[in-house]
Amino acid sequence: MLQKNDELTVKIEDMGSSGEGIAKVDGYPLFIKDAIVGDVAEVKVMKVNASYGFARLMKIVTPSADRVQACCPIARKCGGCQLQEMSYEAQLRFKEAKVLNALERIGKVSREDFEYLPIIGMDEPFCYRNKSQFPVGYRKGTKEIISGFYAGRTHDIMETKKCYLGHPKLDEALDAVKSYMRECHVTPYDEATGKGLVRHILVRVGFKTGQIMVCLIINGRKIPQPERLIAILKKIEGMTSISLNVNTEKTNVILGKETLHIFGDGFITDYIGDIKFQISPQSFYQVNPQQTEKLYGKALQFAGLTGKEVVWDLYCGIGTISLFLAKKAKKVLGVEIVPEAIADAKRNAALNNITNAEFFVGKAEEVVPAYYKKHKAEASKETRPDVICVDPPRKGCDEVLLSTMVEMAPEKIVYVSCDPATLARDVKYLTEHGYRLVKAQAVDQFAQSFHVESVVLLSRK
Repeated sequence: MLQKNDELTVKIEDMGSSGEGIAKVDGYPLFIKDAIVGDVAEVKVMKVNASYGFARLMKIVTPSADRVQACCPIARKCGGCQLQEMSYEAQLRFKEAKVLNALERIGKVSREDFEYLPIIGMDEPFCYRNKSQFPVGYRKGTKEIISGFYAGRTHDIMETKKCYLGHPKLDEALDAVKSYMRECHVTPYDEATGKGLVRHILVRVGFKTGQIMVCLIINGRKIPQPERLIAILKKIEGMTSISLNVNTEKTNVILGKETLHIFGDGFITDYIGDIKFQISPQSFYQVNPQQTEKLYGKALQFAGLTGKEVVWDLYCGIGTISLFLAKKAKKVLGVEIVPEAIADAKRNAALNNITNAEFFVGKAEEVVPAYYKKHKAEASKETRPDVICVDPPRKGCDEVLLSTMVEMAPEKIVYVSCDPATLARDVKYLTEHGYRLVKAQAVDQFAQSFHVESVVLLSRK
């Protein structure tokens, strides 16, 4: 039996769902961060459980044919890019297999019973993010302001001069804010003491419009010399919105509830396809607009709308999928728990002259069952929709909601997912309650990380 601190040479045979390499020692699985399939590596055992253990990668003895040089010097230390040392082709294979394995193992569906389409990858898997939230602090032992990202599973800031996943304008705006902080003696927030002013710097870029938003998340309600911050940031082409978000709580939650606008509009504008969106600091908006257009296009294709259908869009956010669907449907009803997101959704519908979309504020697992219970006797299209589209958070759909969806009996359910495991769990429920899985496809929204989006089509048996 392996013991903690044992050192040994292993071959990586498989990958875990979070991108760790897996080696087997006499059948005992060892999970090894930063190792990839095909590597022969020297490792040190760090933790031993009854059925599996964890080891640290010490040295690559023979690199995998899929191993590449990471372009980012802190890729291993930063928590953002778990797969940057794996070729992009291998990343796509890993993610495609991850979704399929979850559907087969957890969803209990047979590969032969549905169409599994090839993963939709990126032409250029870098510089794709339109948003970053940078924590700010002091370099250890100094009063020098730094920013970057938290190291994996910690709140230690990994200083970085450039993020290779983000649009270049994100770094430019970040540097401008730090310049202002140094010039005006503005202090970063200290989590340990609860003192200091600037907690995070949020930057958003409209890929198609070039508009830029900067929001300082602050431990207070005002900043010194705001006119100086505005003057520095206005030098950046495309600067459209500058705001302060108030967060005085001792919390890990980044954004507070109140946002104060100090320059320009309270939003930037961007497009997904031909649909225009106004995006505020607190709006949920997909961070990879190029792949989002492909993902939503696939959801629309799976829905197969002809202009006669009534569609529910659950977890609709600011109406991104809803407005895509509304262009092709008779009517769309969207549900989202965040009131500000629904306000954005209504504004975005008006912005695009879309009048056949109606939005409700509340938890999908509460709003939809209550609506169905109240109106089911009417046997209307709203209670018997043609299509239900869901795009839930990582935890998936509540069983109360799934049960109501089954009662509403739409001909099609289009499920967009950011977590293969909860997708597969919910597919299992639906296939046990009158639906069959017809198609599934993975979409790489988050190149260089282990995350993967997917979209599936279920139809009523």
